[in-house]
Amino acid sequence: MRFSAFFFDGACRAFHHRPTFSKLVVILAASGGGLVAYADSKSDHAIASSQVAPKKKVVVLGTGWAGTTFLKNLDSSLYDVQVVSPRNYFAFTPLLPSITCGTVEPCSIVEPIRKIIKKKGEIKFWEAECFKIDPTSKEVHCRADIGTNLDGNDEFLLNYDYLVIAIGARVNTFNTPGVVEHCHFLKEVEDAQKIRRSVMDCFERASLPNLDEEERKRILHFVIVGGGPTGVEFAAELHDFVTEDLSKLYPMVRDLVKISVIQSGEHILTMFDKRVTEFAEEKFQRDGIEVKTGFKVVEVSDKNITMANKSTGKMSVPYGMAVWSTGIGTRPVIMDFMKQIGQANRRALATNEWLRIHECDGVYALGDCATISQRKIMEDISAIFKVADKDNSGTLTVKEIQGILDDICIRYPQVELYLKSKQISDIVDLIKDSKRDVEKESIELDIEEFKRALANVDSQVKNLPATAQVAAQQGNYLAKCFNKMKDCEEHPEGPLRITESGRHRFRPFRYKHFGQFAPLGGEQTAAQLPGDWISIGHSTQWLWYSVYASKQVSWRTRALVISDWTRRFIFGRDSSRI
Repeated sequence: MRFSAFFFDGACRAFHHRPTFSKLVVILAASGGGLVAYADSKSDHAIASSQVAPKKKVVVLGTGWAGTTFLKNLDSSLYDVQVVSPRNYFAFTPLLPSITCGTVEPCSIVEPIRKIIKKKGEIKFWEAECFKIDPTSKEVHCRADIGTNLDGNDEFLLNYDYLVIAIGARVNTFNTPGVVEHCHFLKEVEDAQKIRRSVMDCFERASLPNLDEEERKRILHFVIVGGGPTGVEFAAELHDFVTEDLSKLYPMVRDLVKISVIQSGEHILTMFDKRVTEFAEEKFQRDGIEVKTGFKVVEVSDKNITMANKSTGKMSVPYGMAVWSTGIGTRPVIMDFMKQIGQANRRALATNEWLRIHECDGVYALGDCATISQRKIMEDISAIFKVADKDNSGTLTVKEIQGILDDICIRYPQVELYLKSKQISDIVDLIKDSKRDVEKESIELDIEEFKRALANVDSQVKNLPATAQVAAQQGNYLAKCFNKMKDCEEHPEGPLRITESGRHRFRPFRYKHFGQFAPLGGEQTAAQLPGDWISIGHSTQWLWYSVYASKQVSWRTRALVISDWTRRFIFGRDSSRI
């Protein structure tokens, strides 16, 4: 009996010191033949687990620059993450022009999205396309490209707590007749592969024996509509492909090749510095690439492109292959969504500085499908004055303005840009230069003087370009916000709320420009780097190589791209039609 009691006490102590067991039953044989049992139905750990709140559901639409960067930087252990995209890979789109001419192979710039998210834990991926967003019920309607069950029902619903829209944009045809039917686009890897096959088709057709010279010239006339970075880079790649590789394989027709760039504006590469634009136009002229500026394409047929100029009127140009690269347009699902939330007649979804769509709770948009609607300071000028006027005197001292100036510059970045500009009024100059000057800091301004001081600040508001660099930075920013969302609920790190009390949870998104490149062929590249630094020539081409190699999404693609460049230097480009 003494032994039984001792064992029972030991079992009790063992149980209480080992809460990992969900159940423990001890059966003892007593001297009288009776049974003594001790049991506990649930441990402390199990109780705590049952009280853990379920993870918030995050649905990400798109696997482009914005969506993939968001997924790579998100702490997926904090959320239930699901990804929807019609393509199951990420593509390094800046190298698409290189694919069109065999400089780089398609497999070298794509990385399977499942391989990217595999390292992030439990992230689910669905290869499907979102065709409807319902912000009221917080659901997205998706449709798979292939049947998902034996009944052939390929549509499904996903509900969300947070929705990240990063589906990019489509090519803008401006409703020009014949563009969709007869022109190539250059937005996806598949587009680049089609262009590559079409280029080789043109050379093979022009080499047939039953054609006259005029027909050969038409077939070998390559037209690029659009003088932006993509169009210019493709024209340069095509010129190098023809002069360095195809001229050796097709010597009979090499002198009949013509490359034309049609631009509606007065110059190509208008988003670059004037020095880059002038160098590009001069180089294209030396290389024999025709640049027709001030022309707008009004119609495209199977053999002719009709364009109009204000001075010369309409003219028709025969061509063999045309590539349309004139900007981006809105995808149908985004157009329908904007109508639902009162943003009709816009080019892209409008978000605030935290990338959240104004009219929707928990819905964020980034990349080419969205644009940041920077709030104007003059809309809040009275509220700013009231917040700064802590003693309710009806006037502001310069010292009081300085006390809120940092928060204003964070909330309204145009103020900082204005302070750095040369067009500074006396009052703003006073605010900037009066720090630690007691006499200047005591100067008072009424609300009308305060308004006049900041009247022209909003002229510094600028829209961000639709580039991979912007999309990647937005994805990285939003992921960091999601990672520290819980902490920032209790300890906000953003600027003062002007129209409400308290502070914003996060600092608003701020884009940092790291420069842009324009490869111009012949191993020459132009670069516009921060600080108004312009670099042009062969050395810049090697800088372009190093930057684009380092920005690859994985070591595999980095090694493949470098291998492709090396192969091209040694053996030339691949001219087979695969």
